[in-house]
Amino acid sequence: MTRSVITIKKDILAKNDELADENRKRLKEAGILAINLVSSPGAGKTSLLVRTLNEIGNKARFAVIEGDQETDNDAKKIEATGVPVTQINTISACHLDAGMMRKALDTFDLDSIDTLFIENVGNLVCPASYDLGEKMKVALMSVTEGEDKPLKYPKMFRVSSALVITKTDLLPYVDFDITAATDYALKINPDLKVFKVSAKSGDALLELYDFILSGAHDL
Repeated sequence: MTRSVITIKKDILAKNDELADENRKRLKEAGILAINLVSSPGAGKTSLLVRTLNEIGNKARFAVIEGDQETDNDAKKIEATGVPVTQINTISACHLDAGMMRKALDTFDLDSIDTLFIENVGNLVCPASYDLGEKMKVALMSVTEGEDKPLKYPKMFRVSSALVITKTDLLPYVDFDITAATDYALKINPDLKVFKVSAKSGDALLELYDFILSGAHDL
C-alpha cells in the first residue's frame, strides 16, 4: 500500500514538472518574469500586491493569477487596480499546479505582459513541491506568525529566491523576534534576499519594488 502511494505521487509530480517546463518555455519566449508568491494564509500577499500595483503599475506591464480554494474576493481587489487578473479556484486542492497555470496563461495576451504575479493558495507545505514554471518563488511571512516558521517549513524557504517579512508596522505590538526570523531563514537558505516591509505604512517597499523591476529588466 505504501509503495503504491509513493509511486502515484512520483507520477503526479513528474507530469507536473513536464507541464511546468512547457509553461517556463512559453513565459521565456514571451519575455515574462513570473513570480510565485507563497505563504501561510493571512500573511498579507493580496494587500502587498494591491499596494505594489497601485504604486508601480505604470513601471511595467503587470498581470496577476489569483489562487484560492473558494471565492474571487482577492481577484476583485486586484481588478480594482486596473491590472489584468485571472482567478483559479482549486476547491479542495491546497496548491496551484502547472496544469492550472497553463490554463490561466491561455486567458492572457502574453505579448502585453512583462511581469506576472501568481498568488498561490495560502499554504507553506504543498506549494513548495509544485513547480508552475515560474522564474522564482517569493515567500512571505508576517510578524503575526512565529519567527520559527522557516525551521518548521524548511522546504518552502529552501526553494524560494526571496523572503518578504510583512506587517512590520505591528512589531511594537507583537512578540516577534525579526532578527531570529531572518537568521532562521538564512540558515535554511543563505542565498535568500530578505525584505522587511509594511504594506500599510509603506516602510521599505521601495527596495522591494527595485527588486521586482530589476528582475523584469534582466530578462
